[in-house]
Amino acid sequence: MKYTLRMCCVIILSIGLVVGCSSQNNQASVPEATPSSNQDSQGGEVSEPTPTPTESVDPIRDQLEGLSTTEKVGQLVLVGMEGTEPDSSALDLIKTYRVGGFIFYKDNIKDSASALTLFNELKAANATNSVPLFMSVDEEGGRVTRMPEEFTKVPTAGRIGETGSTELASGMGEAIGTQLSGFGLNMDFAPVLDVNSNPDNPVIGDRSYGNTAEIVSKLGIAAMKGIEKQGVIPVVKHFPGHGDTSVDSHLGLPVVDHDLTRLRSLELIPFENAISEGADVVMIAHLLMPKLDPDHPASFSKIIINDLLREELGYQGVIITDDMTMGAIAEHYEIGDAAVQFIQAGGNIVLIGHDYKKEKAVIEALTEAVDKGNITEEMLDERVYGILELKQKYNLNDDPAKGPNVKEVNADISSLLKRYKVK
Repeated sequence: MKYTLRMCCVIILSIGLVVGCSSQNNQASVPEATPSSNQDSQGGEVSEPTPTPTESVDPIRDQLEGLSTTEKVGQLVLVGMEGTEPDSSALDLIKTYRVGGFIFYKDNIKDSASALTLFNELKAANATNSVPLFMSVDEEGGRVTRMPEEFTKVPTAGRIGETGSTELASGMGEAIGTQLSGFGLNMDFAPVLDVNSNPDNPVIGDRSYGNTAEIVSKLGIAAMKGIEKQGVIPVVKHFPGHGDTSVDSHLGLPVVDHDLTRLRSLELIPFENAISEGADVVMIAHLLMPKLDPDHPASFSKIIINDLLREELGYQGVIITDDMTMGAIAEHYEIGDAAVQFIQAGGNIVLIGHDYKKEKAVIEALTEAVDKGNITEEMLDERVYGILELKQKYNLNDDPAKGPNVKEVNADISSLLKRYKVK
């Protein structure tokens, strides 16, 4: 299936239909036509009224056309920041470079009160920009958590997988979504859909729901829907499968020697199922798969991103990289060039989790590629359209959050743990 730009206009056929959109988008409506008949009130013949012309309305395209090149390029990046307060670098990324969003790590989140202040201040700084921010974390449960210590811990995916319960997976997904949405966070880099087929894997392990495609699909999709139910965007990861690696991609570039036949029989199955169930965002892994593409890691491989994910699996949603400052990329490739190749290959969002200089380098490389035509205007608009569409779907905004009800969330988690006898 060809990855086509979903920018075709919505044809308004119903008279008086109002096209709704989020607070960040325009509204449009079609005026109501006056009822008529072939006779006037005295019974005389009258001429047929002129038909009301149909009107084409696409608020996302309207929003896109109102963005400058700087604003469009900014939407292609999601960045990290240092510390627990907005510093000059973070504010510069918002004010000057119009970045599309932020990712937060444990170092950014000291406690609930300071975290809430941080998130609200960043959103307030973005209030003059026309597109709201993605506010994201890696909140998987288990050892990959960013939430403050006052929250009851969500068990690992592996422990949930041992129960085989979709209700538990969904409930924990909802609990995570409730935590995040209470803080005003709107994107979670979870669930993990990797099949843990290699017990010596140093990076996945109990982050996976299990060692079969069936259990990972069933529980991963349940968790995805639980997160989504709370208005938080779930990001399924790490395509095309990080479960059979012997190198941690945070440190080096893993090489996976599987061919496409093997991938179709195991690693791709959970992703294919999640796509069928409406997955909105897929994260690409930093892996080299020489039997698919010997020259490029999956992170910016056109064969893997476009030919496999877009065309073979028919995925039309947003694609994001894993953190481009991880060793798998930073130790082997120039980060700006890698970012450009990712966009050219069919991706939407480049994640740069650390280092203001590297974040600027990526933005400048993308801008230069647009200026030189290496990223065409059509390509740029296509990538940004998908991002705006996602933000509209989840009604993202920069309104301040009030903070989660910690006691209530903890009670829900504890109730689930007790019911399923999970420690």
